[in-house]
Amino acid sequence: MVELADIVRAVGPAYADAHAGRLLPSQRRAMKDIVQCRTPLLGGSVYRCDECAALEYRYHSCRNRHCPKCQADRAQHWLERVRTRLLPCDHYLLTFTLPGQLRPLARSHQRVVYAALLREAAAAVQTLADDRQWVGGTVGILAVLHTWSRTLEYHPHAHLLVTAGGLTADGSWITPAHQRFLMPGYALSQLFRAKLRDALGRAGLDREIQEIDPRIWQRAWTVHIQQIGTGEQATLYLSRYIYRVALTNDRLERFEHERVTFRYTHARTQETRRQSLPAQVFIGRFLQHVLPRSFAKVRSYGLLSPSRRGDLERARQLLVSHPATHATCWASPTEGLMDGAASSARPSPSPPNSASQVCPVCQRGQLRWVEQLQRSRAPPE
Repeated sequence: MVELADIVRAVGPAYADAHAGRLLPSQRRAMKDIVQCRTPLLGGSVYRCDECAALEYRYHSCRNRHCPKCQADRAQHWLERVRTRLLPCDHYLLTFTLPGQLRPLARSHQRVVYAALLREAAAAVQTLADDRQWVGGTVGILAVLHTWSRTLEYHPHAHLLVTAGGLTADGSWITPAHQRFLMPGYALSQLFRAKLRDALGRAGLDREIQEIDPRIWQRAWTVHIQQIGTGEQATLYLSRYIYRVALTNDRLERFEHERVTFRYTHARTQETRRQSLPAQVFIGRFLQHVLPRSFAKVRSYGLLSPSRRGDLERARQLLVSHPATHATCWASPTEGLMDGAASSARPSPSPPNSASQVCPVCQRGQLRWVEQLQRSRAPPE
């Protein structure tokens, strides 16, 4: 099966030479890490079967959050960690899309624009949530940044998981004023548009803003709202994609004659389609989704903010003791609604004498840890 590492290994050096003046350090690092991931270059561990004495070599991951191999096991780890924080109530999924006219600005000022996109989307939600016409309290918000479309084109947008209800100023839990409806998308669109423009101006991007077609500030921006169920359902829903990179290895079908063919699901028809690109173009599309070093793509706001832990526990106690205040789930998670995924940590290597596994050779014995491999050491011939 073809993997992203195979493509980067084959055409990455030529691409780096051709774009030497424009390739960012984070993009160079991503290519290097993807090629080295789970190879002898990063070291690993040796295991021996206690029945047939067969050896198995397991190499370390590269830790890079843009590597499809490193993210394979992250969803379950994230699910276990975040389910202890989310509240036992219904949640909505809100998607804020950056208009096409602002995408060149985002590409040139990634840290500023990406941070503003997440922050101002959450601020717009909370502004409307403060109004009892919609909610009347502080909601919990988990925001995730994505930059790609299903065909790997540059498409910055933010997904916000928002509680269906909030904590009031007097410390009580309140549900939305309208059943099965959180807040109007058209109002969120206008508010988000104004907040983002002000934020970009405060960040010193006034000159760049003036060069953008002024009509963009009068048009409706895309904001999508969907009810997706309880906190437990929401975490299961998000865990399927939150740590997914722009392109997973299982979507790659062919790499031949300097062309890459990959599979994707059409957003409107849900049909499986394929796209074939020259390898150099494919590498360029993938690298444009490499985030700046240390940029946090998953952020918490409102009740989920680290500074509001007391309020979060208060809300949890209210919801547990008064389950009637928590709305009924009307919609279950929908498979394949979004493509796409803050941590770059890798799964820890298995420690010595950890839980063993069945030997893949004899299918009888158990694999036992033998030794740690140093970096750049290959298995013996």
